[in-house]
Amino acid sequence: MSDSEFEPVPGLPERLPAGERMLWQGAPHWLGLALTAFRLREIAIYFALLMVWRGGSMLYEGASVMAALDHAIAILPLAFGAIAILLVIAITSARTTVYTITDRRIVMRFGMALPLTVNIPFTQIDAAAVGHHRGGLADGLGDITLSLGAGERIGYLMIWPHARPWRYSRPEPMLRSLPNPDGVAALLADALAAHAGVAPRVLQAMAAQPVREPDMHGATAPMAS
Repeated sequence: MSDSEFEPVPGLPERLPAGERMLWQGAPHWLGLALTAFRLREIAIYFALLMVWRGGSMLYEGASVMAALDHAIAILPLAFGAIAILLVIAITSARTTVYTITDRRIVMRFGMALPLTVNIPFTQIDAAAVGHHRGGLADGLGDITLSLGAGERIGYLMIWPHARPWRYSRPEPMLRSLPNPDGVAALLADALAAHAGVAPRVLQAMAAQPVREPDMHGATAPMAS
């Protein structure tokens, strides 16, 4: 992991070594990042419930409907401010993030104030799975989760929000909110297969089987193990 102040190749701290090929580059969609990583939907619901509670408590105490309504909507500036801040952070995070897949590794460059680069060689990847966001504004987006080998460790807070939620003891890096998750998953599956010397068609057949543990965003399918 290293700071990346100068990039000879966008998204990479240095030029690729001789013989290594870049296969794909992409970034998370800002809206998907806002909804899934920064919990914009839950924050909006929280403020909506808070407004209902404030208005309801005023009515219970005998206030008029207009007084209760005024008391409830008084929290709107705070709600809009919080949502606007989260949206700005999500947009900035998406714009400063670059995911790169080569024929040897995955490179994640992210960070708004302090750019960091994380290199994940294929040899450190124990398994990978693709999950889809179902319904709502994030429909069509998806995540690719990477399970690292038993001896590999990476700090959860260091890579957040590019980490699978609720995996604190063994953090799992995640390529978040990709616009074309299945296409990227197929490309990564082929790259992992070629690196491991496995026929790509076998890995693609594995991708049709259900996984043992579903991803929190929807159904997932394994790509490698």
